[in-house]
Parts: sequence; structure tokens; C-alpha cells
Amino acid sequence: MRKINFWYISSFLISFVVLIPIATVSFSFFEETSNYYQILKETFLIEYIFNSVSLLVGVLLLTFIFGTGSAYLVSFYNFPGSNFFKWALILSFAVPPYIYAYSLFAFFDNYGTAYSILKNLFGDGNYNKIIPKFDGMIGAILSLSFSLFAYVYILARASFLYQSQNLIDLGKNLGFSKSKSFINIILPSARPAIVAGLSLVAMETLAEFGAVDFFSINTLTTGIYNSWITFDDLAFANRLSFFLLLFIFALFILENISRKQARYHSNMSGGFKTKEKYNLSMGKGIAAFLFCFIIFFLSFIFPFGQMLYWTILYSENILNSETVDLIYNTLYLVFLSCLTLIILSFISNYGMRISKSKPLNILNTLSISGYAIPGVILAIAYITFIAWFDENIIKVYDFPSIKKIFFGSIIGLVIVYFIRFYSLACNGIKSGYEKINVSVDESAYLLGYSKTKTFMNIHIPHLRNSVLFVGILISLEIIRELPITLILRPFNFETFATTAYIYASEDLLEAAAVPSLFLILIASIFILISSRYILRD
Repeated sequence: MRKINFWYISSFLISFVVLIPIATVSFSFFEETSNYYQILKETFLIEYIFNSVSLLVGVLLLTFIFGTGSAYLVSFYNFPGSNFFKWALILSFAVPPYIYAYSLFAFFDNYGTAYSILKNLFGDGNYNKIIPKFDGMIGAILSLSFSLFAYVYILARASFLYQSQNLIDLGKNLGFSKSKSFINIILPSARPAIVAGLSLVAMETLAEFGAVDFFSINTLTTGIYNSWITFDDLAFANRLSFFLLLFIFALFILENISRKQARYHSNMSGGFKTKEKYNLSMGKGIAAFLFCFIIFFLSFIFPFGQMLYWTILYSENILNSETVDLIYNTLYLVFLSCLTLIILSFISNYGMRISKSKPLNILNTLSISGYAIPGVILAIAYITFIAWFDENIIKVYDFPSIKKIFFGSIIGLVIVYFIRFYSLACNGIKSGYEKINVSVDESAYLLGYSKTKTFMNIHIPHLRNSVLFVGILISLEIIRELPITLILRPFNFETFATTAYIYASEDLLEAAAVPSLFLILIASIFILISSRYILRD
């Protein structure tokens, strides 16, 4: 009989807790709902689904073009600014879709920034007629595409860099042009990486709340939020969440079926030959520069410049007491959440390493699917479970209610952040663990080290780089996170994300500039610190 130890039990409990929201959403599907469900089913439910699919298709198409195109150029060719764009293109991560949406709307709105620029350059005129309007579905697609294309860019670039020169030489010997080699050889070889990037984009698109809510687009995510906030129908919110989860899982199943037994690695006996970058002619080099520059400008400089312009225009808001509180609240949440995620991910990974239990590995594999679940679903599932637990367990035994502890509290926020981002922390530390040979552990045991001492004195120091990278990724996600924070935050507790959203929802876009700018700046710092890990050749 296997000896049950602390590490095994801890790892099991951590994975089990992360799985609770998925089970909650599934079981809540069968609960009775209010009349709102029948009304919505006969009116707007089809619209929710159609808008979600339309948004998804549009964003996937644009992110594929932006991400794959820019990754191909910086990976295979030398042109003016290629080394700069290699890292500059990932700065789009610093701009959440909802902040991009505010910038897009404000710039092209009637009498907005574009109008002011034209007026200052050419004098008075009816410029609103010629200024295009990017709102509604088009605005949401553009906001999400320019904010999320870096997922595809990073993974596609990594795949392109790893591709052997042998494949490219093979295309040359077959008489392929560069465009034909790209379509028939390079692109198919990078398919797993590109599909992985597009899968992340799909999850983020279906989970997006701030941008689609700002542009008044009814999607499944906004339907979930409105079901709970506006109509106080938690059961129907869970039912919509279940539909959205099925939608997300269906995407992965279809992608796996489409691949079947396809293989993407090279079996050439000549071994791996390092790829050489080609120097582009002046005309093609300028075209490559313009393509990357336009993407960089529109994805980062444009929203950053819009928020900076408003911040300077209304400079009295920069260093007021609210800004100081927002900095403290945001960094406080980041510190607590990072600490919790890293410690528990360490325990979980070490428990799996020393127990070698297949059931535990399966449970952990299921638990990391939390990142695929939209934040609004996790928040609703968390509220549903705590409410059920309080009614059916706590009150039955006459214990004090736990709702005040877990609802509208920092504890509740950190728990749901943990469930949402456990995949990032667990996989990040797991990738570091895979570089530590099991023989290192065995040698430590022979020297008299206990499992705990081996963990503390050998594993933690060896994994410090993985911890740093994981911490930066989690920090970046928490700074940008909106729906979880919006739903579960304590009373009168705001972050940069929630403050910007509240001002924007009240049509006070100028007031949203300061928290938006600080959010972009802090996120950019984290991205630049982590860029040497993200872009490692």
C-alpha cells in the first residue's frame, strides 16, 4: 500500500480545489432558472451566439495575419529595424483590449482627437464626415486583434527560429519561390505553434468582457454578467457559462481531429542546420519595415499616445490620492496572488514528482484547464459554490456564515486569481522541473537529505529563473484582469483596470486616461523585464 505523505495530499488538494469551478458550472446547469431564461431564449440568445462567433472569426483572421506575418519577417530576413521589432511587437500585451477600445473610440469619435488634429492642421471644417467610425463589432474586432496578436507572434517566431535550414534548402532544390516555400513548407511546419497561439487568442476573445461591453455588443460573456448583475439570476448565468465552456472545448476537439496523425518534425539524417537570415533589397526591406511598423504603431504607440495625450491635458489627476491608492491596491493584489500561486505550484509539482501517481497527474492535467475558462465564469462559479457550501454545510451545523469572508474580500479575489492563473504558474514551474534530472534527487537522498530538505535546498535555488518568469507573467495577467476584480473586489477597493472601466462606462473617457496610462506603463515594464525569456532564440 502506497504511503500517503504530505506532498501527495497537498498536491491532490490543490488540483482538486482548482477543479471545483468546472464542476460547479456543470452541476448548476440543471438548476431551475427565472423567467429571464425563457425571455432571452426567445429573443437575444441567438444574437449572443452569433456575435460571439462573428467576433471570434474576425479576431482569429486578423491575429493570424498580424502575428504570423510579422514573425516570419523578423525570423527569416534582415531589414531596417528588424532587431527592434523583434521585441517591440510584444509590447501590445501591455494594452488590454478594453483600454484599446477606449482609445479607438476616443480618437475617431465626433470632435475627438482625430478631429482636433485636423482642425489644428487645416483650420475649421466639417471633418466628422470624413473621419471613419470604428465602433460596434468592427471596433471590438480591431481592439482584440491588436491586443492579442502577440500570442501568435511569439509562438510562431519560436517555431520559425527552430525550423531547420534543411527544409528551406529542400524547397530551393525543388524550385520553390520564397512565397511558395512559405506556404508549402514553412507555414505547415509551424502549424502546431500557430494553432496554439490562435487557441489562446480564441480563449481570450470568448472571455473578453470590457471591450465588448464598451461597444455594446451582446456576447455570451456579457450575457453571463448581465444575468447575474442585472437580473439576479445566478442559475441562468451558470447555464450560459456551461454553453460557453462547451464552445471552448469544442474548438480544441475540432483542432485535434483536424490534425489526426499529421507530423511536423523533420526526420532528416543530416541533422539540424542553423537557419540563415536573408538580406532584403531596399524596396522589399522598406515594405517589411512598414508592415512591422504599422502593426507596432497601431498596437502600442496609438493607444499609449492617446492615453498620454489625455493625461497631459488633465494633468491634475496624475498624482492625486486616488492614483496613489490604485498603485497600492494593484501591487498589493499582485504580490499576494503571485506569492500564493508560486508557493502552491511548487508544492503541487514536487508532490507529483516524488509520488509518480498517474491519478494525481490526470487530476493535475484537468485542473490546469482553468486558464481556458473566462474570468466572469470563474467568478460566478465561485460565488455559486460558496453560497451552496454556506447554505448546505455551514448553516446545517450552526457555524457562522462564511459569506463575509469569501465574498467582497481580498481572500475571494486571491482564490479566484489562483484558479484562473494556476495553469501559468504550474506549467512554468513544471518546465523548470523537467530540466532537473531525477538522479539529482536520488543523490540528495543518499547524502541524507529528506524530501523537504531536497525541495528547499536544491529545487528552489535551481528554479529561481522559472519563478521570476512565472511571477512576471502572473503579475501581467492580474494587472490587466477586469471581470474577476470587478465582480469580487471589496467595497470601495479599486484597481487601475476597474477604475478605467468605471470611468469609461460613465462616458468619462478623459478621466479613464490616468489609470489606463499607469496600467500600460507598469505592464510594459514587466514585459520588458521578461522579454529576454519570451524571445530567447
